[in-house]
Amino acid sequence: MYSEHKWTAVEKISFVVNIIPAGKVLPYGKVADLAGLPGRARYVSRALKLAPSEANLPWHRVINSAGKISFPKNSDLFQQQTELLRLEGIEVNQGNISLSKYLWQPDLATLVMTLPF
Repeated sequence: MYSEHKWTAVEKISFVVNIIPAGKVLPYGKVADLAGLPGRARYVSRALKLAPSEANLPWHRVINSAGKISFPKNSDLFQQQTELLRLEGIEVNQGNISLSKYLWQPDLATLVMTLPF
């Protein structure tokens, strides 16, 4: 008998974060929406914070809905996220990222063919 995998919320979040293309960003709330967790942006933030480093998630591609890095500007994580985004060709101006330029907006076909849940 066929047994379908039951995806946990954390697995769904990890999957979505992993498919954000290099050079693009996605707000926490959009990650939650694509993971089937509407309104759970803070849950996404927490899941990324608690993810083991071995998961190698491209966490740096997730920003807040205002197009900003959410870490305090003088923190190591702010500097690390800024550098990782810049290495992918994303312009970061004092923690601000242009959503009109860098927001990942997958088309319906991409979503249907990529998301397994």
